[in-house]
Formats: sequence, C-alpha cells, structure tokens
Amino acid sequence: MKTRFLNRRVGAMLLRNTVSSSLSFLASIGVLWLLVTYADMDEVLAAAIGFVAAQSVHYALARGWIFPESDRAVGTGYVIFLANAGLGMAITVSLYALLLDWTGMNYLLARLLVSVVAGLAMFLSNATLNFRKV
Repeated sequence: MKTRFLNRRVGAMLLRNTVSSSLSFLASIGVLWLLVTYADMDEVLAAAIGFVAAQSVHYALARGWIFPESDRAVGTGYVIFLANAGLGMAITVSLYALLLDWTGMNYLLARLLVSVVAGLAMFLSNATLNFRKV
C-alpha cells in the first residue's frame, strides 16, 4: 500500500492536482467573495455555489493534465468526478460550517483550511476510483 501511494509518479500527479486545485479554489473563493460581498448571501450557501462553479474547470485540468491518458470515457469520468465533487462538497460545507460556528474564524481562512482536507480526499478518490492511475 505504501509503495502504491508514496512514489514519484503519484507525487507528480499530486503536484499537478495541487496546482489545478489551487486555480479551481481561487475561482471558488472569487465566487464566494462576490456572493457574500455583493449579493449578501449566506457564507455557507455561497461556499457551496463557489465549489460547484469551480468543478468543471478542475475536471478539464484533471482529464488533460493530472491524469492524462485515462482509459475512462470522458462522459463517465465527468459523472464520477461530479459524484466525487459531491462528496468533496459535503466534506467542505460540513467542516466549513463547523469552523464558522465553533471558532468564529474568518470565513475565507476557514474555507482555506477546509480545502486542504477535502482536496486530499478528492485527489485520492479520483486517482484510485475515477481515473484509475493509482
């Protein structure tokens, strides 16, 4: 198991995933900030909308750059990616709401911390179950 996940190939995929996730995260944060600041939307609902908005960008990068040459069909892969994103959204929104309720932490900082946990979970899920590269 250790050699399956801890090697250069997986490390390179994780690095590319980190870049892709960071770009997607910035899009998500931008949407969050716009909705909270200009639409006076609830922070948790705005975070969920921002999370969903960033997933198509992330899938395109995952498909072509993080996990190239996947044998999974594009349509099927996108559906599975969105299902994984749903799990990621559940993790994100739940942990985000808990941090906001229990700590009084700034909403943007809370979102950043939660993204690390959810991002690793989604990378492992997509690498093993969806794109089958690990």
